[in-house]
Amino acid sequence: MSNAKLPIDKTDNYTSETAQARRAFVTEKTGVDFQHLAQYSFEPSVLKGNIENFAGVAQVPIGFAGPLKVLGEYAQGNFYVPLATTEGTLVASYNRGMKLCREAGGITTTVMDDAMQRAPLFVFKNARYSKAFGEWVTAHFDELKTKAEETTSAGKLLDIEQYTVGKLHWLRFNYSTGDAAGQNMVTKATHRACHWVFDQNIEGLEHFTMAANMDTDKKHSHLNTLQTRGKRVVAEITLPNELLQGIMHVSSEALFKQRQYSNAGSMLSNAISNGSHFANGITAIFIATGQDVANVAESSAGIVYVELKPNGDYYFSITIPSLIVATYGGGTGLATQRECLQMMDCFGAGKVNKLAEIVAATVLCGELSLGAAIVANEWVSSHEQYGRNR
Repeated sequence: MSNAKLPIDKTDNYTSETAQARRAFVTEKTGVDFQHLAQYSFEPSVLKGNIENFAGVAQVPIGFAGPLKVLGEYAQGNFYVPLATTEGTLVASYNRGMKLCREAGGITTTVMDDAMQRAPLFVFKNARYSKAFGEWVTAHFDELKTKAEETTSAGKLLDIEQYTVGKLHWLRFNYSTGDAAGQNMVTKATHRACHWVFDQNIEGLEHFTMAANMDTDKKHSHLNTLQTRGKRVVAEITLPNELLQGIMHVSSEALFKQRQYSNAGSMLSNAISNGSHFANGITAIFIATGQDVANVAESSAGIVYVELKPNGDYYFSITIPSLIVATYGGGTGLATQRECLQMMDCFGAGKVNKLAEIVAATVLCGELSLGAAIVANEWVSSHEQYGRNR
């Protein structure tokens, strides 16, 4: 295989001509003719800040599910949800769950918390210096907040958690980030605050690094489950037993029993979620709306809680403690992604909590639909009907 470098135009690397040159180069090296990858409907100039060495697009099918009836603090009414996926049965399953919840009166959604983190590490000569530093940080929080917020108009420093091991001292900066997901925002803000710390000549400080896995960026952690990363959002509904039997062909008692089995299996496997497939709906919406898809690692870890009511009704809730979404910045402004956000009235300023509630409500519908399909013994047959592409 040749080690020749890809064509790059140092004056303007975001043009149709440079994209074509890269495709032609790889065609020459591999023999693959890119007839489909080369088809797109926007000017490459809009991609600055989103991708490097642009050569074409991955066309992922998008299906619409809905209407999804949401009774949220921010999302109120009926919504049609774009789901980008290549997994047959997925859209049909979410659509079925949405029908059930719509017939039951709608899904109540609540954003409980909002925080994005960066967690720099300070290394000291010994633990005594680390302890003194922790006391210093608490005493100087207002100055740290001022310095951090100099770099952003949207980000606000909420608090600073502290964690220590030996002479190692992590500061976990928690920010609200407006309508952006905010990872880059909080990195820049924390960088400014930490350099102000250096200027104070902290005694015993040996080493510093901007990240050492305590913010758990792009990976889930129990810390995120407890403390929140992104949006902590709850979706809940009470379903009449008669409706479950009529639409899902299962009783509330059978679903409740299956939930106990699932909880036991999750505990035995030490899974990070007791849900069935939070990641399916979240990933499909993320791809459609230009979210950072790697954040599915954090966002798909959630908790299902249920109750069987004395009258036979079924209370069902899902909690997503680390849902990282944006309606501004990143990939949200690209052509297709913007359209998908606009169809839910979730593009731009003041819309991020609305999007979070719609995502959570969608996840709830998928959990109900899959769970019912398993109990009713329709799981395999539905995939045979909709999900096989032989």
